[in-house]
Amino acid sequence: MPDLVLVTGASGFVAGHCVAELASRGYAVRGTVRRPGSAAHLAGLAELVVADLESDAGWAEAVAGCRYVLHVASPFPLADPKDPADLVRPAVEGTLRVLRASAASGTVRRVVLTSSMAAVRPGRPGAEKTLTEDDWCDPDACDDAYQKSKAAAERTAWDFITSEGGGLELAVINPALVLGPVTHAASGTSLEPVRRLLAREVPGVPRLGWATVDVRDLAVAHRLAMESAGAAGNRYICAGPHVWMSDMAKILATKYRVPTRPVPSWVVCLLARFDPAIRDVLGDWGVRELASADKARRDLGWTMRPLEETVLDTAAALIEHHVVTSARSLPGTSVPAAPQRN
Repeated sequence: MPDLVLVTGASGFVAGHCVAELASRGYAVRGTVRRPGSAAHLAGLAELVVADLESDAGWAEAVAGCRYVLHVASPFPLADPKDPADLVRPAVEGTLRVLRASAASGTVRRVVLTSSMAAVRPGRPGAEKTLTEDDWCDPDACDDAYQKSKAAAERTAWDFITSEGGGLELAVINPALVLGPVTHAASGTSLEPVRRLLAREVPGVPRLGWATVDVRDLAVAHRLAMESAGAAGNRYICAGPHVWMSDMAKILATKYRVPTRPVPSWVVCLLARFDPAIRDVLGDWGVRELASADKARRDLGWTMRPLEETVLDTAAALIEHHVVTSARSLPGTSVPAAPQRN
């Protein structure tokens, strides 16, 4: 009988790809959702159970009989809440619920936690340096609620393993900005740069950029961290080279009509007065995100696909699933057909 793996937040962007990756490798998969019927796109890939990170109910049943747990679920809003505690508290308490249930199960051997580069990146931009797994966010120097939540949740997880784990193993994945194809109509917040370019919601291309990772490669990293004997007790950065939004625009412009001209900082500042999502990234203007994935490559044998494939597959899926309805293709190319609906 194949090992049973629990994936939390199975209806989410990253978690859904983790479910598909595990199922394709012959694992039995169980996924948690907050609402029944919210993950119809996973039919046939996973058994779905209801469990909410803000409630104790259902977690003992969710982990029962599982050999591994991928704790992927975590809130990722478009804009910071007014009170950072509204994001930090559920991230920390939800992580503790999953870890406590796993430790008490008697069957779970290892938990793989989806953290973030946000937990690695310093709270305030400083001199450019290549970040590694030895780097940590200082929550006291950070104004970003999401970054605070990821750093606090990961710190809490490591503290739990040391003090209460009782032999439970932990491995942590720290992904950069996650791109790649969506599998249903809801899109991840991390896809906003591509979505906005494709929908031509920006007058030009701002001087913003990130290290990125393809969601399909990220799902493989989760599986490898689950399977690899030496991964216990380690965190793994999953990130490619820094990519400017203008680089994404150039790739998209090979198939679609998208803005490619630079947009002045004063225009972005003006737009930020009306768009909180833009306002929240102004502090990253002109900043390069440099990170090393050497440890994941060395320890896990992990690899990444080309950026061009990732960006174009992201765009095609956003159009196919009607997340973007106004995309215009270039002459000689075609917008992907809408999916068949029963």
